[in-house]
Amino acid sequence: MPVRSLTSSVLRWPSREEVEEALKAWLLRHAFPGLLALGYFGSYARGEAGVGSDLDLVLVVESSDLPPWQRPTRLPLEELPVPAEALVYTLEEWRALPQRSPRFARTLEAETRWLLPLP
Repeated sequence: MPVRSLTSSVLRWPSREEVEEALKAWLLRHAFPGLLALGYFGSYARGEAGVGSDLDLVLVVESSDLPPWQRPTRLPLEELPVPAEALVYTLEEWRALPQRSPRFARTLEAETRWLLPLP
């Protein structure tokens, strides 16, 4: 969330570097069973984030019994310094993404900054 500058009453939005450091610490604080990869894309990854920007995360897990739309509800996204949304793919879904959604797959390939890349 925005933080108050020490020398003024103006609020400023966290920088990409601050958000990335917070994301790394968040990753270390939590055990995500079956997590294979974690990265972020969108305005923060492109260096275009501004006041009100959210953090778009992509996670790849070995498998999941939950449908895709329920998987992010298990993540403590509220602990991150800016609003965040997450896409959680199984490895099988991730591998099929270029065939299912080629344009989105190309976007993710081009701009995702991986903190934990696929092995």
